[in-house]
Amino acid sequence: MITGKNYIGNNLIANGIKTYTTFNPQLNKENTSVFVEATTDEIDQAVSLAKTAYKEFSKISGVRKAVFLDVIADEILALDDELIQTYCSETGLPEGRAKGERGRTVGQLRSFAKLVEEGSWVEATIDTAQPDRQPMARPDVRKMMLPLGPVVVFGASNFPLAYSTAGGDTAAALASGCPVIVKSHPMHAGTGELVASAIIKAAEKTGMPNGVFSNINSSGIEVGVYLVKHPDVKAVGFTGSIRGGRALYDLAAQRDEPIPVFAEMGSVNPVIILPNALQDRGEALAKTYASSITLGTGQFCTNPGLIVGIKGAELSNFVSNLSKDILEINPTCMLHPNIVGAFEQSKSTVLSQEKINVTAEFTDTVQSNYAKQVVATVDGSTFLENTKLHQEVFGPFSIIVQCENSDELEEVISKLEGQLTGTVIGANDEVSEYSNVVSALQNRVGRIIFNGVPTGVEVCPSMVHGGPYPASTDSRFTAVGVNSIKRWVRPFSYQDWPNHLLPDELKNENSLEILRHINGKLTMSKI
Repeated sequence: MITGKNYIGNNLIANGIKTYTTFNPQLNKENTSVFVEATTDEIDQAVSLAKTAYKEFSKISGVRKAVFLDVIADEILALDDELIQTYCSETGLPEGRAKGERGRTVGQLRSFAKLVEEGSWVEATIDTAQPDRQPMARPDVRKMMLPLGPVVVFGASNFPLAYSTAGGDTAAALASGCPVIVKSHPMHAGTGELVASAIIKAAEKTGMPNGVFSNINSSGIEVGVYLVKHPDVKAVGFTGSIRGGRALYDLAAQRDEPIPVFAEMGSVNPVIILPNALQDRGEALAKTYASSITLGTGQFCTNPGLIVGIKGAELSNFVSNLSKDILEINPTCMLHPNIVGAFEQSKSTVLSQEKINVTAEFTDTVQSNYAKQVVATVDGSTFLENTKLHQEVFGPFSIIVQCENSDELEEVISKLEGQLTGTVIGANDEVSEYSNVVSALQNRVGRIIFNGVPTGVEVCPSMVHGGPYPASTDSRFTAVGVNSIKRWVRPFSYQDWPNHLLPDELKNENSLEILRHINGKLTMSKI
């Protein structure tokens, strides 16, 4: 049941006077539930509870945290049709997408549960004392990862489940031992409250401290700004626009105690299509990329917004086929009228630039909040001169850059800002001829795909979902997969500490039976 209130720890509270509703873009009307924005007093209370909860939660065993995460997954599934229907009414996305995203969310929670139950993720490292070492004795030094403290997570507009209330950031932070305060996205506040209720039920069932989780309503930027500036918040997770992520990053850096902001932001996900591949399977590639560009109405952070190739008959045929195929796909609904407006504005900005050639634009009448797909082309030299053409257009839009030769193609890739993904489409025997281009791409992205599409992010330990700025604020970390837990911890060393006072992970007995580095060797042995 949706109340419209804030979860301040385990309690539903709504003392504020500012209210708002969500919007159904398919029906083009407001939803009926009314949400109350949190007051500063309520935010202070949530952070205070999180600070207190941290003292206990940071020391809770991996086994207990695993049970907590698994029960969250169970409670999300127990929401059943109410969650799916609310998700669809607040996003315009189909039921299949809602169920798929719910499955991913549950899968993420369970994967973190397995990680912390096993326990080796803390990277326990032990260098035992060498009192007889010359010329100086070596002390006993032992290191492991410790949670940072209360974390604020901003819900994402385009993934109301997988990147929001109980999404990857929240799951990773809770797994690490950090309490979480979610700043719910105003576009899917109902979905957020339902998921928050599942987390609170799980916390109560498994005996987690009050304040381990809170869910804060917000219709504008004020609540988020207040949270990031709060002195007891120790880290921030964000998925969204470059403008929003950069603003939070700057706020965090200006604090008396700066804190990390792990933001996943804009990306055009360049796709390099080599000539032999186009000659061999250009028509099939055109159909594949028409589908990828329009998938989810282009509202994926890995949408292929930039395709780069070398001028010639093969590329010309590909442009023609892609332009034909993409117009055969029926337009679909975007998440919100504001996102439709931003899409139209960004699209107009790009198409108004000189020497841009529109090769496909859906012109038939569509329903309100539906996006009309566009494909455009530009010469490599023009693209290099005009950085406005490098920016993300969030929606079903892609530019094809036609380069004179491989040198210009390499220069185009080298001049791009940081990206989440890069893709190379080529025949096996021709890719080695473009090694400089591939190297340039590697320096600009967090993940390279071979002969595929960038849309779709596998949730697994090997996945890197991040990249050089502005794809993310710190390219050393991933926002997807169990290794994303490393964002919410810091290394900490104990020197010459009595064995019985050490954490179990660092004690001689290794009662947890985890893998540890002992004097340079990876082992499960006791000391």
